[in-house]
Amino acid sequence: MIYLDHAATTKPDPEVTKTMLPFLGEQFLNPSAFYQPAVRVRVKIDDARREIADFIHADPRAIFFTSGGTEADNWALRIAVTAMAGKGRHIISSPVEHPAVRNSLQYLRKLGFEISLAEINREGLVDVDRLKDMIREDTILISVMHANNEIGTIEPIEEIGKLAADRGILFHTDAVQTFGHIPIDLRKCHIDLLSASAHKLYGPKGMGLLYVRPGLDGEKLLYGGGQERGMRAGTENVPGILGFARAVRLAEERMDQDSVREMKLRDAFEKKLLEEIPGVRINGCRQSRLPGIASVTFPEFDAETLLVLLDQKGICASAGSACSAGARTPSHVLAACGIPTEESRRTLRFSLGRETKEEDLNYTVKVLRSIIVGE
Repeated sequence: MIYLDHAATTKPDPEVTKTMLPFLGEQFLNPSAFYQPAVRVRVKIDDARREIADFIHADPRAIFFTSGGTEADNWALRIAVTAMAGKGRHIISSPVEHPAVRNSLQYLRKLGFEISLAEINREGLVDVDRLKDMIREDTILISVMHANNEIGTIEPIEEIGKLAADRGILFHTDAVQTFGHIPIDLRKCHIDLLSASAHKLYGPKGMGLLYVRPGLDGEKLLYGGGQERGMRAGTENVPGILGFARAVRLAEERMDQDSVREMKLRDAFEKKLLEEIPGVRINGCRQSRLPGIASVTFPEFDAETLLVLLDQKGICASAGSACSAGARTPSHVLAACGIPTEESRRTLRFSLGRETKEEDLNYTVKVLRSIIVGE
């Protein structure tokens, strides 16, 4: 199998699995229990929270563990609107957000909140000047993702965060695709709320986090026991939390070398595609893009057909967000970038990772050329 869908999920690093295994067996104890073996498990969770907080230079008390990025996004918006309830009901976001944010905003719209979407250019970049003009007296939140999961474009969150901070507006960023892959400076970007997911950085599925700036009071997610400082009740996912922390430590050690390697591979892959297959177009921002994502529009064949034919050759890719798999509507991201529907239906996303080899990509180009050009 040639796996080119790392933006959908990553294979847990062997060190992550090794860290988790004892807590799926002998160390199975509930960390809320009083006896010493359970207390030692609780200490492990506290250590993991501290390690992850240190990675983004945050207060450990600001880190809340969740079941993943979707839950973190949903909870972030709920916290924001309750914390700012007395100021207004206007929210600004972008048209290229993940469905976890898009659908949460749709729900808030039904509750009477007004949602405005910032303009983006063809590369998927938010126009900060236009966004600035959209701010009103009753604007309470700006939610813009750090980098897009389909085209890889990295948004100017430092500028957006400063703009929000200067106006007394909360700023949330969905960092699911960037956490552990590129640097994130919470203070420099004035981030109040940040969502992340473990399985995008070689950690376990079903594990994520929400960073909530200290001093920001918001709505509890789940009522019950006192876990997660009383904000999210329920027995902790101990293996997931410890696996997440291990994945973060590995990411911190490897981030620079992984980024350089993936960027070189991606650029060579795109260059070869452009040379070998006439009419190919690369989407996303060339100057500000995640190292491992290549969104490619082909001159012929719809994405579904291409994916089936690639699958028959042992190549795994995607037509966009895994969370939109099976949807018949064209990508909302490509549509927002002004790409016509017929072109978006011919677009594939290839996302590279630690296991990706040059020969894998060369073989993929060869297969695609044989399908499209017939040679």
